Amino acid sequence: MLRRIILPSMLAVLAWGFWVSPEFKEIAAGVAIFLFGMMALEQGFKTFTGGVLSRLLNACTDRVWKSQAFGFVSTAIMQSSSLVSVITISFLSAGLIALPAGIGIIFGANIGTTTGAWLVAGIGLKVKISVYAMPLIVFGVVLVFQQAKTLKGIGYILAGVGFLFLGIHYMKTGFQSFQDGFDLARYSLTGITGLLTYTGIGVLATVIMQSSHATLILGITALAAGQISYENSLAIAIGANVGTTITAILGAMSANVTGKRLAAAHLIFNVITGLIAILFINFMVQAVEMISGGLGIAAENYTLKFAVFHTLFNTIGVAVMTPFIPRLVTFLERAFPERARLVSEPYFLNEAALALPDTAMMAIVREAGHLYDNAFDFIATGLGLSSTALRGEEAVKTVIAEAGPPEDIDIDDLYARRIKSLLGAILEFATRAQPMMTPKQTRLVLSVRAAARDISQAVKDVKHLNKNMREYTDPKNAEMRTQYNMMRQKIARILRETELMRHDPAVTGGKLKKLRKKMEADDILENGILDELVTAGLISQRQASSLIHDSGYANNIGLRLIHAGRSIFRGKIYDLMQETGADADAEVDEIEVEGDENGNGDSDIEIGERPDPSITLKAPKSPLEPDAASVSEEPPTTTKPKPAKGMKPATPATKVVAALSTKAPTTVAKSKATGKPKTTGKPKATAKPKPAVKPKVAKPKAASKAKRTDRPAQPKSQG
Repeated sequence: MLRRIILPSMLAVLAWGFWVSPEFKEIAAGVAIFLFGMMALEQGFKTFTGGVLSRLLNACTDRVWKSQAFGFVSTAIMQSSSLVSVITISFLSAGLIALPAGIGIIFGANIGTTTGAWLVAGIGLKVKISVYAMPLIVFGVVLVFQQAKTLKGIGYILAGVGFLFLGIHYMKTGFQSFQDGFDLARYSLTGITGLLTYTGIGVLATVIMQSSHATLILGITALAAGQISYENSLAIAIGANVGTTITAILGAMSANVTGKRLAAAHLIFNVITGLIAILFINFMVQAVEMISGGLGIAAENYTLKFAVFHTLFNTIGVAVMTPFIPRLVTFLERAFPERARLVSEPYFLNEAALALPDTAMMAIVREAGHLYDNAFDFIATGLGLSSTALRGEEAVKTVIAEAGPPEDIDIDDLYARRIKSLLGAILEFATRAQPMMTPKQTRLVLSVRAAARDISQAVKDVKHLNKNMREYTDPKNAEMRTQYNMMRQKIARILRETELMRHDPAVTGGKLKKLRKKMEADDILENGILDELVTAGLISQRQASSLIHDSGYANNIGLRLIHAGRSIFRGKIYDLMQETGADADAEVDEIEVEGDENGNGDSDIEIGERPDPSITLKAPKSPLEPDAASVSEEPPTTTKPKPAKGMKPATPATKVVAALSTKAPTTVAKSKATGKPKTTGKPKATAKPKPAVKPKVAKPKAASKAKRTDRPAQPKSQG
């Protein structure tokens, strides 16, 4: 409602001013052109905020003084403290820098913004810069229409500088013309009244124009034309410094709590700096005179003295506030606490992170890590294990031995609150971010999206495991407890190694690959243990069916966790953003290939060799197996055919069904795997099953990575 009133009123005042005064129209046009140039300049620099900015942030945020230097240099180059503030909030919201580093950047940016006053006071008002403005605008516009991203960025920068020069020219000539018909200097105020009044004018002008640079240039040109007094111009500089915080506050409105903390730090710093300047204005004016004399600045050159004052009070503010950064961080964390959430909400995904492709990419990766953390706790709880113990140093075997049956929890509710909400947010955010990304960044986004999907599927598999895990980890059935504890141990080892991967990706990645191969080698369908348990009569037909299904779920959970962990943590995707050329592309290819190995089949296993456990049971119907849906409708053959060339003999799963279809054995021997009795006599089978045929399916070529149809099979609901 307020905007509906303010905007028409502002437009009406401007229209009245244009009608009353041609000079006001020229000044207003100069301000508008200057602001348009700032927008073009920001757009151009955003084009080059890729790997270079990421590397600089990583190198310049480990120390406060480095952060301040980064803020100073970046603002001096881009001539926009507002852009630096928005970029810093974006990186902070994505979790790429810490709050103290962000505060240091803001402090440095406040000193860097003084370079604009020096450039205008030293060059802009003494040289006819409009001569250079026209060629810059022409060259810039030509480059803006090019397809190449680099040329387009250079074009925006050239056009932006040209419009800045043109805007300064119109403001300067407008005030010079304005002086002939109207003398604003008559309304200058002295003392504390003038100081506070013009400080307020500076704040208001900056809030309206959303640019402290524009306010400073307006003040300098008015001072050069003699339209305002020197003392009043200093007050405008103070007000511009305080008013510029509105940009950071607006940028933080869409950020997470860390972005809001940084915006508050920006406001606190600028307000305190402004108060210091107001309270010690006389001392600072004397200091400016001394510094100006030392630099050889003439006593009548008030525009350069204005630049000296602006630099002086910002530098004093940084010097005063820097020692208090730790206390400021503590205060901000208390003032803006993390709120408790019943439903997991995205922590890194917000509008501020969408400001740049890099921060959007990094936010997606870190949010996928957040999803993995939730899934870690979910899976541990669903298996009856302590997530704290799995993240600790206690041996996995000890954790399993001390664990009891899982608790009866509402898994559907937990999934909806902890997993589904984050997965949907990641997919939606990635879809919004992809249009502004490079092809390499898009490939990385797709890799992380696939990892997030694998995490979700792994959690769903835990839901299927939980019911039988609660029943069969009870000490009453030693054999079933042993087998289900082995499943828990496999998954727990993968969780442990994936957690360690964050700290040592190269070493842990190799361990995970070994665990994956060991998990496949220990598959109960292929290692013969299930055959022995069934034929020895140690487990029932129902228990054997549960073991077959749940073993498939456990293997799928492990494969999906490995794929997701390697894509998110081992690949260090946010570091790949800093790489260029073939090296980065090769690393991305490696991540995608590993995704195929872990989640979409394995390089050591032919496609089709590990079918869905429920499909593997398609064999002659056993009189002990009432579930008709899990058996084949094909009639059994009475003779054992020889395997065709290129085919393997019957899989252990077929042997299990055959064992379930036979009479009791006549001879008993000792099993090596379990130490329990096992049959040695030949059963009288009524029919011999047809050997499982392993279809020869060609591996997908690298160019077909996008079409992944060979994900780990999803077992059917257990009996």
